This record gives sequence, C-alpha cells and structure tokens, in this order.
Amino acid sequence: MKNTALIAAGVFGFLGVALGAFGAHALEEVLKANARAETWDTAVFYHMIHAVLLGVIGSLAGRANEAKWLKFAAIAAIVGIFIFSGSLYLLSLTNMKWLGAITPLGGLSFMAAWIFLIIHAIKNKI
Repeated sequence: MKNTALIAAGVFGFLGVALGAFGAHALEEVLKANARAETWDTAVFYHMIHAVLLGVIGSLAGRANEAKWLKFAAIAAIVGIFIFSGSLYLLSLTNMKWLGAITPLGGLSFMAAWIFLIIHAIKNKI
C-alpha cells in the first residue's frame, strides 16, 4: 500500500505539473477561445493538492499498524483526480457543458478521501 500510494503521488504530481504547463503554453489559444483557462487552472490545482495527499497517505502507511482507511483514502483521491480534474480538463478542451454535471462526483470522492484520513487518524490515535 505504501509504495502504491507513493508511486501514485509521483505519477499524479508529474502529470499535474505537465498538464499545468501544457495548459499555460500549448493550449493557451484553445483555452482562451473556450473561455476555460480558469477551469483548467482549477483542475490542475485540485489535481496537485490530491497528488500531495497521496504522498502523505503513502508516508503514513509506512508507519501504520492498520492501513485499511488509508487505502480507502488513496482510492478516493485517485478516483477524485480522474473524475473531478478529468472532467474539468475535458470541459476546458471540448466546451461540452454536460461534463460539469460529472465534476461534483469527483468532489465527493475528494471529500471522502479526507474523511477516510480523519478516520484513520482517530482509529490510530495519531
């Protein structure tokens, strides 16, 4: 679990930086044409925050007696990145407004990840 979360943190962190740079440079005209630069930035912001969360989860997993809730937190963070940030990336590129209806499901996944982290902390008296 520890290595998986840390690898996921590295992969998603790398992708977050790459997508942020790609949006700022290569996609600048597309995002301006769709008036979606701010949407792209929001996707990158939440993507990066939750990549860092995965790093924290991986670090905690190495010290935990029982990492069940950390595993749930990692899964929820990854699902959230795909659904929340992924839907915003696609919305920014395609301007297909129906994608905005999917985004809150990713937000719920993000919130679940944080709740699972809290449960882990309470159960392990961290």
